[in-house]
Amino acid sequence: MTLSLYLDTERWRTHQRSVLAEFPGLVPVAKGNGYGLGNHRLAEEATLLGTGVLAVGTAYEAADAADWYGGELLVLTPYRVGEEALPLPHARVIRTVASVAGLRALHGARVVLECMTTMRRHGVSAADLPTVAAELEGVAFEGLALHLPMDRPDGSSPVEEVAYWVETARAAGIPVHTVFVSHLGAAGMDQLTQRFPGTVFRARIGTRLWLGDHGALEVRATVLDVTPIQKGDRYGYRQHPAPSDGHLLVVAGGTAHGIGLEAPKYVQGMSSRAKGIARAGLATVNKTKSPYHWAGKQLWFAEPPHMQVSLLFLDDESKPPAVGDELGLQVRHTTTHFDRVVDR
Repeated sequence: MTLSLYLDTERWRTHQRSVLAEFPGLVPVAKGNGYGLGNHRLAEEATLLGTGVLAVGTAYEAADAADWYGGELLVLTPYRVGEEALPLPHARVIRTVASVAGLRALHGARVVLECMTTMRRHGVSAADLPTVAAELEGVAFEGLALHLPMDRPDGSSPVEEVAYWVETARAAGIPVHTVFVSHLGAAGMDQLTQRFPGTVFRARIGTRLWLGDHGALEVRATVLDVTPIQKGDRYGYRQHPAPSDGHLLVVAGGTAHGIGLEAPKYVQGMSSRAKGIARAGLATVNKTKSPYHWAGKQLWFAEPPHMQVSLLFLDDESKPPAVGDELGLQVRHTTTHFDRVVDR
């Protein structure tokens, strides 16, 4: 009973190396569910890449990764005064600070300074920089951290935004020898390197590095049971009537794996809005497309996913799979937990 992620390992690693070649000095990111692959696996892959630094989301993830990764660990979530003290290998952990108070509380630690970009999520303001400069003697300063927005509907330049922070920090007396940047393309990184030859720009990359070659990853779910059903037969927890003759398929993958769970999406354009309205309309009559595929068809959920399995409806026009066969499915890797990752 498995929801499996099959990995074309050599192709996957070839893609990683191509991204590293495009972004020399990149910092791999391993956080959350490890992009579906698990943070321990990503720590091992980052070791093979040899970048020397692995970025993780939280201090808890840093404590966990310490046994799996021997290089430096960059914690992306800013330190908050009063947070729980964890058994971290402090000599190789770099903490992010996004406030003057946080900087003062981390006396003696290795830190990067997060600036308040147009993301407006967290960071110090430009007005805070002179105060920050006066406090840097108390820490081992590793550079600036800039988290940029992914879309720019106003046409603004991400390169100019980064340049603004480099110049403003320098004017405040902060030695900007390294800048860690998220969501900036290779061309932009090259422009900044030419513009500021004394500064090293390092791209923090997760999704593109681990999931950028879709053909290297394949998700499949085991068929556990196949039951013939006639129109009107009732089934499942809610005893919904079958819409036609066909088969009920019980397959691996349920809410515990993240199947059927979605993060909100930002919708743009009339086409996307129309599709969203159509999906919502079908859901009101208990018709929801599943991520599972068989015989070239995207199957319907017969009812909402159970904890570890899903119940699917297959019409009588298609030959059903046998128990033990695997269905293909498309999932969002950052919200899915697989039973196993299989190298092949």
